[in-house]
This record gives sequence, C-alpha cells and structure tokens, in this order.
Amino acid sequence: MWRWLSSPVGGMSRRMQHRKLFGTWCTRMGFDGFFFGRLDYQDKLVRKERREMEQVWRASASLRAPTADLFTGVLPNNYNPPEGLCWDVLCADQPVVDDPRSPEYNAKELVSYFLKLATAQGQSYRTNHTVMTMGSDFQYENANMWFKNLDKLIQLVNMQQANGSRVHVLYSTPACYLWELNKANLTWSVKEDDFFPYADGPHMFWTGYFSSRPALKRYERLSYNFLQVCNQLEALVGPAANVGPYGYGDSAPLNEAMAVLQHHDAVSGTSRQHVANDYARQLAAGWGPCEVLLSNALAKLSGSKESFSFCRYLNISICPLSQTSAHFQVTVYNPLGRKVDWMVRLPVSEGLFLVKDPSNKTVPSKVVELPSSDNPELLFPASVPALGFSIYSITRMPVRRPQARLLQPRPQKFGSPVLSIKNEYLRATFHPDTGFLRTIEVLDQKLVLPVSQAFFWYNASMGDKQSDQASGAYIFRPSRAKPFPVSHWAQTHLVKTALVQEVHQKFSAWCSQVVRLYPGQRHLELEWTVGPIPVGDKWGKEVISRFDTPLKTLGSFYTDSNGREVLKRRRDYRPSWKLNQTEPVAGNYYPVNSRIYITDGKMQLTVLTDRSQGGSSLRDGSLELMVHRRLLKDDARGVGEPLLESRSGVWVRGRHLVLLDKARDAAAGHRLLAEKELLAPQVVLAPGGGASYHHGVAPRTQFSGLSRELLPSVRLLTLARWGPEMLLLRLEHQFALREDSSRNLSSPVTVDLRGLFSTFTITRLQETTLAATQLRASASRLKWTPKTGPVSHPTVPRLDPASITLQPMEIRTFVASVQWKEDS
Repeated sequence: MWRWLSSPVGGMSRRMQHRKLFGTWCTRMGFDGFFFGRLDYQDKLVRKERREMEQVWRASASLRAPTADLFTGVLPNNYNPPEGLCWDVLCADQPVVDDPRSPEYNAKELVSYFLKLATAQGQSYRTNHTVMTMGSDFQYENANMWFKNLDKLIQLVNMQQANGSRVHVLYSTPACYLWELNKANLTWSVKEDDFFPYADGPHMFWTGYFSSRPALKRYERLSYNFLQVCNQLEALVGPAANVGPYGYGDSAPLNEAMAVLQHHDAVSGTSRQHVANDYARQLAAGWGPCEVLLSNALAKLSGSKESFSFCRYLNISICPLSQTSAHFQVTVYNPLGRKVDWMVRLPVSEGLFLVKDPSNKTVPSKVVELPSSDNPELLFPASVPALGFSIYSITRMPVRRPQARLLQPRPQKFGSPVLSIKNEYLRATFHPDTGFLRTIEVLDQKLVLPVSQAFFWYNASMGDKQSDQASGAYIFRPSRAKPFPVSHWAQTHLVKTALVQEVHQKFSAWCSQVVRLYPGQRHLELEWTVGPIPVGDKWGKEVISRFDTPLKTLGSFYTDSNGREVLKRRRDYRPSWKLNQTEPVAGNYYPVNSRIYITDGKMQLTVLTDRSQGGSSLRDGSLELMVHRRLLKDDARGVGEPLLESRSGVWVRGRHLVLLDKARDAAAGHRLLAEKELLAPQVVLAPGGGASYHHGVAPRTQFSGLSRELLPSVRLLTLARWGPEMLLLRLEHQFALREDSSRNLSSPVTVDLRGLFSTFTITRLQETTLAATQLRASASRLKWTPKTGPVSHPTVPRLDPASITLQPMEIRTFVASVQWKEDS
C-alpha cells in the first residue's frame, strides 16, 4: 500500500513542513513522500541549479536510517498554478479559446507558452516527470471553470505530439507522481537539517509568527495539558467517566478544538483578531465537557461525590472557592508516569491555614502577600503518585500570623546591598545598582556563571528605502539590529519564606518579572508579565527577554524541534547553501517550542519556555526569546490587519525556566524538567464533605493508575479511549542518541506492560503506525536509495507485552483491548 501527503492550499505544510520532527512524524505514520511549496528563496535557487528539488529528508539523527527517511519534493510554483494559467473566480487570466474564428483565439499562443514552461521546469528536476499544481488559497471556488480550461489545454498540448513534441500532460495525483519517481530507481541526495528559517525575499523572513499572539499560544499549551488529563482519566475509569453523577462528560469537544488550533493560521498567530477570538472560544467550550468527565472520574476513583471546582484563572490569582471558603479540599492530579513533587499556589484571603496531606499529616504552608497582586497566595508542597492524585484538606484558622517578609520598594543606588535568593542547590544574585539578575551559582557542583537578564524591544519596521516590507503577524523585521532596553534598572522587592524566595522586578509600567526559587529546585523560575505594550509613539514593538553571559559559544546555539530532538544552529549560516544574510536579526531567529540553550562545551545555560516563541543567539554568550509583539502595520501576507491585539491578548504572563549545568549532565535536567512542565499537575478544588460514591466504602485520598513507575527515559505520550473497550497507548523514549552519558538515559529501554495499569487489564495488544491507522506489521513504505550509501530496512520486532523496547527518540503506538476492574 502506498500513501501520499499533499496540501493544495498550503495547510499544515505552510507552518510545519520546515521542522525535522514533521518528517519523522510522516514516516512513522507510514507516508511515502511529502511535497511542499514554501522554501527559502535562496535555497530554492541553489536547488534548481543543482537539480536537488527532490531528495531524501533524513528527519532524525537518533532513529536508524531509513526509519525516518522521507522522500521530499519542492513544488515548482509554491502551491500555485503557473503564471498565466489560473482559471477561477478570483483569477484574471484569459480562458482557453480554441476556436480560430474567435477574435479572442489564444490556443496556439497558450500551447506554445505551456511547452516552453514545461521544458524549463523539467530542467530543475531529475526525471522525465514533473508536476504542475493548479489552484491556490482562494482559487478553488469554481471547479467547472478549472476543468473546462484544463481539459482544453491538455488536449491541445498532447496534440502537438504529432508534430514531434515529447510533452504528455495528464491529470494525476501526488501518489502517482511519487510512484513514477520511485520507479526511476535513482540515487537521491540526503538532507539532514531542517528548512528554518524561511524567507521569500531579501528582507522578508517568516520568523515573526514564532511569537505572534503569545496568549493564544499559551492557551493552546494549557489546553494540551488539560486534554491529556481528560484523556487519561477517561481511559483509567472507562464508561463511568462519561456517564456519571455530574452528567455526560466527553473528551471529544476539546480534542476537536485542539485539532482546529493546529491549523496553520491558528496557533501560529496569523489569523485576524476576530478569528483568534473564535479559536479561544472553541477551546473554552471544549474545557466544559472535560470538566464534567474529570468530575465523574475523580468521584469514582476517590469514592466521594464532591462539588468539584476548576480554577481557570489561576494565572491571574483568581479562584473563588479558595478565596471565600473557610474549608476546602485540593485534588492534585499528576499525568506523568512518575511521582512528582509540586508547589501548589492558590489565591486566598488573609489568615492562617492548616494543610493536611492524604495521610492527615500537617504539611508546611505559607500565605504570601505579593507586591504585584492584591490577592495573597497560599503555598504548600504536594507529593503526587504516578498517573494519580493526592487530596489535601485546607482549613482557615482563626488566628492570624505574620506574613512573609516583604521589603519595601527602593530606588537602586550605588552601594545598595546585594540581593540574593538561594536554596540548597542554587543561588541567584542581583546587581546592586540595576536590580538585574547578575550571577547564577550551582552550589553542589561549584558552577558560577555571570548572567545578566533584562527586557528589550525591537522597533518594528514599517518599510524603508531597502524594502517596503513591514513587520507583521508573519514577518519579523526590526528597523535596526540593536534593540532598545525597556529600562536601565528595575525596582525590586524581596520575598523570603521557608517555602519560596522571590525577587520582584518592575522594569516599567508595562513590564515586570518575578525571579523565584522553591526548596529542592534545580532551576530558576522567571515569571514575566508584559503589556499593554505602548504604541502611542507610533512605533510597533517586539519585546524580548535576553540573557547575556561570558560563555564562548563560537556563533552556535541550540533549539528544539517540537520538544523532541535538538538542532544545532549557527549564526548567519545554513547547512544547505552559502547564505547571503540580509536581515541579521530576523534571519537568525528560529522557533523555540520548549527550549533553547548555549554552551561552551563545559557549562550549558538552558532556558525552557511555556509556549512556542522565537529565539536566537545574536552574539556569543547571549540568547534571547521574543515574549510579545504589538505592531501597527500589516505585512501583506494575507491577514489584512496589523497585529494589534485587544482584550486579554494585550497582557501576557509567562515563565522561563533557567538551568545551569555541566554540559555532559545537562540533557537529563532539561529533558525531565520540560516533561514535568508540559504535563504539569492539574489542580481541582471542592468544598469537601461530599456524599459517598460507593455505599459502605471509605473515600480514597490517594490513587495511582500505575502499579509501578515508568523509568525516567520513558514518557507516557498517549493514554486515551479508542473504542468501547479499546485504548490508544503511545510510549516515547524522550532522550536522543548519545545525549546523556552520566545517567545512561540515552540507552534503549524496555517496558513491561503486564499488570502496569491498576484500573484495567490488557486482554489484547496490537502495534500500529503512529496515527493508529495501520497495523505496524502490515505497513510498508517505498524504498529509496540515498547517496550516503545503501541502508538496511529493519524488520518489525515480534510484539511481546512483557518486553516493549524503545530506542532513543522512538515512539511506539498500540491499540489495546481492555477490561476495566470493578474495584478501580
């Protein structure tokens, strides 16, 4: 069986095609080939000269070739028809007129033009087959117009074979075209990097959408987390999660809303404002049925029918139940396959609170008054088992106690005492004159790195003498390479308690940050708040957080590919061709989905993000991430309005997690922390005292869906319902080949599925392709010969539930028939 992936109007290929992980996904789903249109204009010119418009894309450095080898072709005209051959409602080209008696007769001229076009196009490709796409974004409205003219053109061109023409035209599909390329039995060049960044002109880099609409990007990431929790509980509990005491719960609406958010103009931030609002509305509507599902599932698993409350506004310290109740309980659900320790933060009213754990033991807690909020927050540490929950009870006590010590704001003066925060592993110090972060120390490893962190903004170009290209939702183009500082100093507050130490920095009226350390934490947390970005001066602004260090990084830095494999980047360089750099800032920006880091080979500074952002290292020892942008002019790429957000998109709050490690140990730190942040615990509140779910059975205050924890290198990627008595299960090795040496986490790992899950028994297991559309044993793909030499095609291993082996970066997908246990 052979398959194809094509998008006549760009679709996913417009945004995702450039990522290496996209190629890996395609191969693991069973696709044979991929054709796309948008390629950097310099790259395309070189490929046409070299006749490398089609090649094998080796999309993973960890998976053994040809496992992730994907035949990839660049279409000749993006995904548009050739110039002069567009026949639709919004096209202006003349129709084919083949009647010689008509004064508009143009058949002879069009045939001649087409033959020259086909000959010229064929010179850039290696076989005697070539493809011409017809239609485009807004040019697929009238099929009759298209086929009426194409029928005529095909007939007229093919008639020229009687006069010696060697051009034969036919209707075809990407699959048929790919099949002919495969039958040519050629040896193909291999591409091992990705296609970022993309430009369609000298000053036209599509690197702005990496950061556009950061609020929507964060909402999508939060919704992913909530959807995984919803899917897991639906799988663990079975039908009782869908129909229960709280009504009908369903994961499908949020699944569907999340699918819509993957559209190339949705999570990318390149839609109009009213469309972005509708994307957010769909997500919010999808959360509701999942909240019902969680309520049903938690009631069954805990044995208590509580009035569950979901606090959707914790990012702005609003949760009515915790702020008004004298007594309530907190259920903390952990979607990871390992136990997690987590600091719970809830907005409360002033006072003293008593916190009890699932064993009814008192837990340390603290109410902290924050200078940036009128709402005090209750902090307490929670310990939650793998794929399970812990329930904590909270009671307000009648006696008040002194709050956390809060230093009054003070202007920075020369000679001011040095601010610092520390725990048993880290110390962060701040400059006495500027209030900026100054150094990070790893105490147990004796690492010290000067790190200056502050906020800057690029003035967005409105067009200039070089080009009329403006910065917009797609395009990033600063008017100058050097950004402006938001401020030269920050007003600071210090908060110190036994449970948290924080430095609150206020850079301006629209930019602030909290630098935070919890006990036992090996990373520094930077929680930034930006907005509304002022544009009254008629200057659009693109705001960055920048880290400057003395590390000698030799022009290199590293970014992730969709949270999985990490790619090395070099400033002003492309692996595939000699770059003529025309935009020294935008032309060095790359997508950062989860992490970016710099290293000198000895020390490594890594920054994890909580949403997709654009990032770069524009000078040695420095890295930057774009956190927000507000622009005054459209960039002429189809949005039709400037990126000037309103409502909730004006203010954005987010977090950067900063790790300093020895280079050889860094992977374990950032891999496991990134997983913990992506699948953070879900907090659900209830007043307590609910009715019993099971008559005569005592409620349960702690639960785990696993009988044993997964190893650190194994991630439970998917656990979801797949049918009435079927589940979809994906296991992922989350370390790359040779990435970790100190803990051996890059080695193959084996998982025993027998008795792994506590609420159901697997009665039958089938392995499938990544999309679960084919059995892995029956799936086959076209074989290609790369110029790097012959490759051996691995056989599918025998499926043994007791021994599921994962190679570095491998994902294995299973459909399991299950039987839920009555006592779950």
